[in-house]
Amino acid sequence: MSVDLIKKIGVIGAGQMGLGIAHVSALAGYDVHLLDNNPDQADAALKKIEAHMNRRVEKGKMSQAEIVAALPRISTGTEMSAFGDCDIVIEAAVENEEVKKAILRQLCPVLKPEAIIATNTSSISITRLAAGTDRPEKFVGMHFMNPVPAMELVETIRGIATDPDTFNTITELSKKMGKSPVAAEDFPAFIVNRILMPMINEAVYTLYEGVGSVAAIDNAMKMGLHHPMGPLELADFIGLDTFLAVVNVLHEGLADSKYRPCPLLVKYVEAGWLGRKTGKGFYDYTGDGDPVPTR
Repeated sequence: MSVDLIKKIGVIGAGQMGLGIAHVSALAGYDVHLLDNNPDQADAALKKIEAHMNRRVEKGKMSQAEIVAALPRISTGTEMSAFGDCDIVIEAAVENEEVKKAILRQLCPVLKPEAIIATNTSSISITRLAAGTDRPEKFVGMHFMNPVPAMELVETIRGIATDPDTFNTITELSKKMGKSPVAAEDFPAFIVNRILMPMINEAVYTLYEGVGSVAAIDNAMKMGLHHPMGPLELADFIGLDTFLAVVNVLHEGLADSKYRPCPLLVKYVEAGWLGRKTGKGFYDYTGDGDPVPTR
């Protein structure tokens, strides 16, 4: 399928990533249908996207006229059947392989034969996900960075069966969304997370072993390397459950002990301390002032 034939984009998952993908797709001029199996989340999606866009206007990143044009292009719902007229559907559900496979099994029967499926997975095998669909040649990885509206990169990943035309279409679509695509091979965690996640995991080990406190580790990395966020602050932003899932994919997929998740990270996830989204992770976000380190 030529990128010029893409008119309507489906997005599965109205979480932070799905909202961002819908946001940039609508701004690029595409009709978008955003699905979530939680009716409350689906209903709230448009208000969240509008709020995100308004913040971009306040920062001078977009205009009010762009919001007026983009918002009517987005529809929301909870039924897979709404994807029947979509030219591409981007899956952006939780980073769990079995959940993604179950979604894909429901999705394939409602799609038109020429429709492309992309997954926003940050670590899981594209080849393996594609093999469970009826169109592995039209299946591709399209890994956006968080927050989607602000980050330039999209990692584009072809599975072993991905057709070259499909890959080229996704590459051109990324550009039309205002992104800079970088091709990555289908190895665990691709490029960015293959490098980033072990760095954050090592920061957690540094905390676990008592080399430094949360504040000391984050401040050292911000001041010493000019990182905009410290690694533990970034882990809270990503979500410690998502972070752990990616590290587990690296550990299991590459069978190398250097990727073993830190036991302290596992404990935080077991406690339900998942970062910003739950109000507590390596920092406590529940107070009125600045976040307070939890160790």
